[in-house]
Amino acid sequence: MAAPVFVDVDTGVDDAIALIYLLASPDADVVGIASTAGNVPVQQVCLNNLRLLDLCRADAVPVFKGAEHPLNSAARAKSRVHGPQGLGYAELAATARELHGDDAATAWVTAAQRYPGELIGVATGPLTNLALALRIEPELPALLRRLVIMGGAYDHRGNTTPVAEWNIVFDPEAASEVFAAWSPSEDVDPQRLPILCGLDVTRRIALTPEILSRLAAAAGSTTTVLSIDDERGTRSTASNPLIRMIEDATRFYLESYHDLGHGYLAHLHDPLAAAAALDPQLVQTQPTTVDVELAGTLTRGMTVTDWSGRWSRKPNALIAVDADPALFFDRLIERVGLFAASLG
Repeated sequence: MAAPVFVDVDTGVDDAIALIYLLASPDADVVGIASTAGNVPVQQVCLNNLRLLDLCRADAVPVFKGAEHPLNSAARAKSRVHGPQGLGYAELAATARELHGDDAATAWVTAAQRYPGELIGVATGPLTNLALALRIEPELPALLRRLVIMGGAYDHRGNTTPVAEWNIVFDPEAASEVFAAWSPSEDVDPQRLPILCGLDVTRRIALTPEILSRLAAAAGSTTTVLSIDDERGTRSTASNPLIRMIEDATRFYLESYHDLGHGYLAHLHDPLAAAAALDPQLVQTQPTTVDVELAGTLTRGMTVTDWSGRWSRKPNALIAVDADPALFFDRLIERVGLFAASLG
């Protein structure tokens, strides 16, 4: 049976692909999408989610507006790697869909109470909505079947500051509250701890033009292999509308990564977290204790990981330490390819 999944996103190119992956997965029933400020302002995140659901013909999935800014500060400047609207060069059609009346924090709680012990939570943006949900319902950790978070750098350099990852440094106080909520007072089943997919593993999931070509082929779509030699902003001519959207979004992503010195590739941070939420065996994890630096002049937003047990505190997270990129991409191509083909 398909598991109920609640997703919290700041859509974002890789958030969009994560959402598509979940919608394409027969073992997932997406019961709600929370929008939060992050890669782009929350109003744009809401539009991206509503329009993407139209493209994917996911009529029954409600979208909830969440936090406009971090708990204790104004919003940071939007990310440069996702484009002005968050979806690179992709232009999605206007929609008549409307947001659900509940706010995102309330929606988290409602979904967890509706599916106690069954709901899988996936957070691929800043953790503001989830922190607010925990203030409403402190028992949320016991209600969820599983929580997977994309965020942090646990044995790795940062991607926003020298030591901090984007989602965590966007709202460090929210991340600190979330990690504290899962800090056990007694021994607990490790499977109840959140899985944290940080830059340590997500930077191994490198999307390339060749992988995009495989995806188009799996969808039965025509395509042209993307190249660094193409004129900037070249639009996809893929015959399949979902493949066309993915290629237009990821072209901007590839160009941005190239400009940052990574090569003509892009890391699919959020889709790995989405895939691990449905199948935790896709990542190897290690239980440990994590906290967030809130006061450091140079280290604010750093995920401080007690790998050696010096704090003598029980683990509050399962840190993803390894993943198999080939296995992940095989699964992405199979699921999203078939899904795209079904949309015509």
